[in-house]
Amino acid sequence: MNSRTLRVASALVLLLALAAGDALAATARWGWLGVRIRDLSEQEMDEISKKHGLREGFGAMIVDVIKETPADRAGLQSGDLVVAFKDRPIVDTRTLQRYVAAAAVGETVTLTVLRRDLGRRPVQVRLGPMPDPVAAERIAAEYGFLVREPEAQSEPGGARPPAGPPAVAVVLPKSRAEVAGLRAGDVFVEVAGKPAPTLDAVREALLSVPDGGPLSLVVRRDQERLSVELPRL
Repeated sequence: MNSRTLRVASALVLLLALAAGDALAATARWGWLGVRIRDLSEQEMDEISKKHGLREGFGAMIVDVIKETPADRAGLQSGDLVVAFKDRPIVDTRTLQRYVAAAAVGETVTLTVLRRDLGRRPVQVRLGPMPDPVAAERIAAEYGFLVREPEAQSEPGGARPPAGPPAVAVVLPKSRAEVAGLRAGDVFVEVAGKPAPTLDAVREALLSVPDGGPLSLVVRRDQERLSVELPRL
């Protein structure tokens, strides 16, 4: 993945995380912490390895804790470095995301964190259900794409027009979406056989896809209408 793709993906994750706190509905499909996390830089890995004796300097850094979420109620803080989930090492953000999502909703788990100058400490968190907007984006990412809803540009002095239709923001390299021919900028027409005129409609359709099942998309590219079939996970 190039640096531009990473920047776009990171921005989408941030916006998604901040919006998730206001979600009205939630799915019990996956567990959820309610944090925004990032991988460590090589310099951070080296510093943490020397300071704390972690051989590989691994972990996932908490950048933001969303209010009124499982992480917030457990006392997790921005700057905490998660190094273990139920005694299993966390080597990067994807590992932590996978462990949390695979855990049962309502399960109380122990995270091992490094907190500034306080060293290692266990934190018990009772996992909540992943909010639907977050779950829908996770499903899209599993197939290899991220979704955005373009903002319409209002004319000076004029009323703000409605936002445009939802579109593909990023296609992840070597993913099912890339292999199937999906491109960034493709505008959604149908998702999983359902009309997708809005971001909420795209998310609802993604949530209806059976776990790991194939995903059918109809998109508009320039003036052309295309069908794209993504194989099962």
